[in-house]
Amino acid sequence: MPIGSPSNEALILSTGGEMAELIARFDWASTDLGPLEQWPHHLASALANMLRCPMPIATLWGESGVLIYNDPYADFSGARHPGLLGMEVREAWPEAADLNDRVLKVCLAGGTLHYKNQELTLNRDGAYRPLWVDLYYSALVDDHGTPVGVQALVVETTDKVLADRRLLMERERFAQLFEQSPSFMVLLQGPQHRIELANPKYMELVGDRTMLGRTVAEALPEAAEQGYVAMLDGVYTSGSAATAFGARFDIRQQPDAPPSERYLDFVYQPIRDAVGAVTGIFVEGLDVTERVVAQARRDALIEFTHQLRVLDSVHAISQAAARILGETLKACRAGYGAIDHDAETLTVECDWTHPGVPSLHGLLPLRKYGSFVSDHKRDEFVAIDDVRADPRTAAHAQRLELLRARALMSAPVVEQGRLVAMLFVASGEVRQWAQEEIEFMREIAGRTRTATERVRSELALRENEAKLREMNESLERKVDERTRELMEVEAKFRQSQKMEAIGQLTGGIAHDFNNLLAGMGASLQVLEKRLKAQKFDNTERYIGMAQGAVRRAASLTQRLLAFSRRQTLDPRPTDVNRLVGGIEEMVRRTVGPSVEVEVVGAGGLWLTRVDPSQLENAVLNLCINARDAMAPNGGRLTIETANKWLDDRAAAERDLPAGQYISLCVTDTGVGMTPEIIARAFDPFFTTKPMGQGTGLGLSMVYGFVRQSGGQVRIYSVPGEGTTMCLYLPRYMGEADQTEANAPPTFDHRADGEVVLLIEDEATIRGLIAEELEDLGYNVISVGDGPAGLHVLQSSRRIDLLLTDVGLPGGLNGRQVADAGRVTRPDLKVLFITGYAENAAVGNGLLAFGMEVITKPFDVAALAAKVQEMIER
Repeated sequence: MPIGSPSNEALILSTGGEMAELIARFDWASTDLGPLEQWPHHLASALANMLRCPMPIATLWGESGVLIYNDPYADFSGARHPGLLGMEVREAWPEAADLNDRVLKVCLAGGTLHYKNQELTLNRDGAYRPLWVDLYYSALVDDHGTPVGVQALVVETTDKVLADRRLLMERERFAQLFEQSPSFMVLLQGPQHRIELANPKYMELVGDRTMLGRTVAEALPEAAEQGYVAMLDGVYTSGSAATAFGARFDIRQQPDAPPSERYLDFVYQPIRDAVGAVTGIFVEGLDVTERVVAQARRDALIEFTHQLRVLDSVHAISQAAARILGETLKACRAGYGAIDHDAETLTVECDWTHPGVPSLHGLLPLRKYGSFVSDHKRDEFVAIDDVRADPRTAAHAQRLELLRARALMSAPVVEQGRLVAMLFVASGEVRQWAQEEIEFMREIAGRTRTATERVRSELALRENEAKLREMNESLERKVDERTRELMEVEAKFRQSQKMEAIGQLTGGIAHDFNNLLAGMGASLQVLEKRLKAQKFDNTERYIGMAQGAVRRAASLTQRLLAFSRRQTLDPRPTDVNRLVGGIEEMVRRTVGPSVEVEVVGAGGLWLTRVDPSQLENAVLNLCINARDAMAPNGGRLTIETANKWLDDRAAAERDLPAGQYISLCVTDTGVGMTPEIIARAFDPFFTTKPMGQGTGLGLSMVYGFVRQSGGQVRIYSVPGEGTTMCLYLPRYMGEADQTEANAPPTFDHRADGEVVLLIEDEATIRGLIAEELEDLGYNVISVGDGPAGLHVLQSSRRIDLLLTDVGLPGGLNGRQVADAGRVTRPDLKVLFITGYAENAAVGNGLLAFGMEVITKPFDVAALAAKVQEMIER
């Protein structure tokens, strides 16, 4: 070591880093290199230079290749570091022993080695894994220039190699997709649009021609002629993509073939370099010719069908068919003609021709143009791609070509085994008719034949109608005379039936009212006699008997009104399950212990809008009838509810509009009904009960009420097994009415000067009502007719309630007065009094908001309670 030079240890430690420390402390005496302080200067200097290098470097010393390396190489070694330090390279990397043997041999002889992306399989972290490295080997020499070691520069390239492989795979995959793509693709470079790549689908589109290396204008002059090169120029200049759908492109796909009409969907996508400048255009698209042509055929069929609806002559239909065929199939001629089966001649009645092609009107002997007429006589369709090649027309091809028919199709019209007409289409060029084109012509021919048969039938029908009309005129007089005679007989019969029904109705009413009037009269006469005799005991009894008769008369009136469907209803949204539950106990008491009552309420039952009181009466009436039908032995009575959705058929069977309903059915196990009884069950005063046990108005009342509510009643019965009575009521879509319809009115209040306008034409009733209301503290304005009441309503006087009879003299009824009063008093409360409740008087049986009704005869206390309740509401 030269005098004044630092020690080997100091030289190495001066480089800094982990490896400098490890090298300085390592026991080198155990290796071929010997102790650190005895190393020659060139070795220590080489190591110092290695330790300062930022690249992974290892040195191999001596023939055994003792391994010394720097910090980057330590990172490269992974978990094998620091165990590699000082080891002979063969032992350090046994998996690369052959490589390292060659390195030592070549470099210690003064040579160098270089490996690019060398693949190795090394165990750096406990497992053998492949990696790739760039390796640079060179000799380390002593002071005399003799190789004494090897320097290895190691650069790992694993990430780059794998990335290059992925890129290569992606390129290969793209190339495969490019080649196999169902769409056509072409890559154009430069402003001249030079074709760099084109896939098989593109070559299939453009046909047999040289493409690569040529510009689009050179390779496809028709593209330039049709404006597509100008479109490419626009995309290249603007840098904006362009798209087209169903664009027509006429191209000659074979040198000797006529131009083929194609339709394309495509996109021109600009390609940019790293700085964003357009360098080329990528073209991708689909040949949608079949789709466009198929759509054109569908549109043509639709158009033809619309035309057939208005065309009324065979000539017009034939002309329309020829035009549709010629234009859609892009032929040079299409037409329709009549055929003489025996003479085998065609008379062309109408034809459509391409511009420049003459019409073919006239007589043509079909045999002079080929033998295909024989096919037509067998009702066979004819399609010939080339008249020169087809054996049926080859001998006559020249004549056909003079008619511009190098290819043709024709559809026969055969009636009763005879050829009568044909529809034909011809092309001036050889043409392979596609199956879709053949089917299209068959469809046009079929529709043409149907339409012409319809027109002929309509013409024949009109002729027959004219003949029949002439014959009918001679019969109509006789029919009119006979009809008048029958109508006179029918009118007499109908009048006799009407009089019989009215007699039944009035007889029943008279019988019942005479009984009631007799009861009232006898009670009042006895009361009068006892009062004159100053006998006041039992007077309440006779008054009660008279009032009872009055109530029964009122009930009978309500039944008659229900039967006639002219009662005034107070419909409310009603939960029928709740209503049935409320009267269940009353039903059980009414039918007695011998009848087992079962109530089956449907879950989620819909609401219905109905008068709850009338529905309760109807159910009770049906339950009483069921009880009587099961007497004297009793049985089972079932009340059942359900939701019903009636379709058109089910609704028609029940004489109802289709829709949603609820059903309320009462079923008994009684004697049942015969069809004859069912047919008369709703007739007024018809009853099967013994004399004195029924009025015959019960079911009539139920029927009238349900029909007035928009529903229906149906009877299902088997004699000896029982009867089911079903009420069908329309569904209501709103919320249920939470008020109690039958809650008794409270009446413990005196009025505080509220004003009641009373309109009543009956002076006695008017006086009694006014006196009662005034006793309760109300101020009463009494008038006797509608105009007088309206005059008060139109004044500025205070009115808290209008109490009016429905039927009034003077030209205005009670409802009309109320409606007129609400024009100036929109919140006016109205209570109607009526004894007959005509629908027209109170709004078709339904009351507006803030209007209520009380029917005669009524209890005065009930009237007062109703007045109080409405004023305080």
